[in-house]
Amino acid sequence: MNPPAGALAPGLHLVATPIGNASDITLRALDVLARADVLAAEDTRSLKRLLEIHGIALGDRPVLAYHDHNGARMRPRLLAEMAAGRSVAYASEAGTPMISDPGFDLARAAIAEDLPVTTAPGVSAVVTAVTLAGLPTDRFLFAGFLPNAAAARRRALEELAPVPATLVFYESPKRLGGMLADAVTALGPDRDAAVCRELTKRFEECRRGTLTELAGFYENASVKGEVVVLIDRGSLGTVSQIEIDQSLSEALQTMSVRDAADTVSRMLGLKRRPVYQRAMALQQDREDGQDEQD
Repeated sequence: MNPPAGALAPGLHLVATPIGNASDITLRALDVLARADVLAAEDTRSLKRLLEIHGIALGDRPVLAYHDHNGARMRPRLLAEMAAGRSVAYASEAGTPMISDPGFDLARAAIAEDLPVTTAPGVSAVVTAVTLAGLPTDRFLFAGFLPNAAAARRRALEELAPVPATLVFYESPKRLGGMLADAVTALGPDRDAAVCRELTKRFEECRRGTLTELAGFYENASVKGEVVVLIDRGSLGTVSQIEIDQSLSEALQTMSVRDAADTVSRMLGLKRRPVYQRAMALQQDREDGQDEQD
């Protein structure tokens, strides 16, 4: 059924909002925000400011908060609005909904009830940082936020060490120095990396260097604003990861981590450091599995 002139089709409309510069928003996003029956936002104050900047009248339309703390309570109301044939526009606080954003549960619920879901795509801190960092863009992995605890963070980084892609993380300014130091330990000191901060804002910054250089710079630096960290892929050569893991698992049955890494790197013609890092991760998995059995 075609919607009447001036109205949006019923269902959920995900709206990407600026991560910095208010001009980053798309014409389609402005159109959706102007015509939706119901507006929902992670931060209603941010959305109202955005509407004011772009001259969009709110009228008598409701603006409902939808975030991690009220999602379970607010979701049924928004789903009921869609089921009644109304259009609901959901905007994240900044960037694209569903990317480290509470809109995930709302979209999943709408899909589960066979309600229409569409998106007005736009800016994303992940893609913006990838375009600025100067690291390989043919393949990248967005890993979100790492764990807060240092030990868990190092384990997570070790698991990502062999991934053949540029690694992309969101990080808190307060944890940036510690995260980079752990990355040096888990991924090696010489990997190229970049720290992107305050993207599309007045004081946008993209600092590039090796992990060692960046860890040294940010060790005691005062950092403000939203941060994206990008780290170049490791160099495990053309041997498949399955073959590397199988060889290491066999070697670890009779050898120490160090000896297993030496043996496998020589056998497969690979650089020792990434093989050693992978051996440490596999050994940790073995030990964790034994602890669970005990």
